[in-house]
Amino acid sequence: MKHLYCTAGAGMEELLAEEVQHKLCATQVEQISAKAAAVIKQRVVGDPDIWKQTLLTWTALQEELQCSQQRGHKRRREDDEEESLTVADESTHTLTSSTHLLHEQTPSFRVSCRCSGVIARSYTSQRLGRIIGMAIKEHLGWKVDLKEPVLDVNVYLSDDHCVVGIPLLKHPLASRSYMKHNGLRSTIAWAMTSLCPKQLNDCVILDPMCGVGAVLLEAAQEYSNAVFLGMDTDTSQLQKASENLKASGMEGRVQLIRSSAMGLDKLSPISSSLTPFSQHLVLKSVSEIPLADGAVDAVLCDIPFGRKFSCSSDMPTALPRLLREMERVIRVGGHLVLLLSLQLSAQLKKTICTHKNNQHLNSSDTHNESTDTPKTITFYKSSSETSNTPLLMSSLQAQRTHKVSLGSTDAFIHIYTKIQTQAH
Repeated sequence: MKHLYCTAGAGMEELLAEEVQHKLCATQVEQISAKAAAVIKQRVVGDPDIWKQTLLTWTALQEELQCSQQRGHKRRREDDEEESLTVADESTHTLTSSTHLLHEQTPSFRVSCRCSGVIARSYTSQRLGRIIGMAIKEHLGWKVDLKEPVLDVNVYLSDDHCVVGIPLLKHPLASRSYMKHNGLRSTIAWAMTSLCPKQLNDCVILDPMCGVGAVLLEAAQEYSNAVFLGMDTDTSQLQKASENLKASGMEGRVQLIRSSAMGLDKLSPISSSLTPFSQHLVLKSVSEIPLADGAVDAVLCDIPFGRKFSCSSDMPTALPRLLREMERVIRVGGHLVLLLSLQLSAQLKKTICTHKNNQHLNSSDTHNESTDTPKTITFYKSSSETSNTPLLMSSLQAQRTHKVSLGSTDAFIHIYTKIQTQAH
């Protein structure tokens, strides 16, 4: 039995464990924190035979990645074939060169080292890297190449554990080849798709604030039979989304529309070819998503919160109205997945309450509810609005909240399901 070690960004561990079980049929998957890793008492280099076996496994996985990449490029659209083949040739050449070098001669390598704790105060990462590199060269006979090595050996050292690994990819998983214009980190967009409570094939999926289309592209990669709608008020963002769609070969599956739930009074398709779903587009009022009630199966949306991308509206104030519109266009049984900043997540918790809380806050509310009834959502209008009447959204039922890391900050993914009520 082969044992493989995977790393993931903060908040992605559970999703990674589910993916390797589902897609790789992995068994005995353990999810552990880096701080809880087992103590490795042997030297960093250890048994040379283990390194040789690891190298064989790495080579086999590189060859599998090469085959997978070739299959992916064959699915590109015919009009983009020449450009795709050029990229494929370059990537394939890199992988092929690496595997041939491993088969024919001693591999070249370099060491990248990170350390923490007491050991970091005694040795710099550069010095530890040189020490480990000399040990690998002496025990395994590999050649040092600091500029263009075949292998990168990554070492993580702390006071209680040591992790040594050889990365499979030259670039992070978040660096998608089809993303010509970067938006939301692709791995976070994938997480939003994965956290949706049901499979999305044969469904209609909407992102009402799509930006450059990162969330829709990740969903389109996962679900080949779904229909996708992307809306945004910014024409330049939609143009970038269109270029991303073309680069990925998905322009025939995603409909881009210049519109918004945030007060735009225009409805204009961006894509050159309309999907059959375009018959469901309707011109609503200036503060509504231009779709009929219950028109989509799922809404996936990264709510802008002003760090990398912003919105012209005051999002904490506009959030209740935006969510009410999302709830309206989702069918009963459909799902809502939102990525919110810490501030907006806290704002959501402040503005959402159950009927029980509503009874305490609004004495005029005479509606009674049994204790076993699912929690419902009530939004209270902002102070800028003249009425104190709550915006009742009893059809949205909270499922779970998942914390993820965006690098310099954290965010929360909120998941809701729309249930049947008397109003629906």
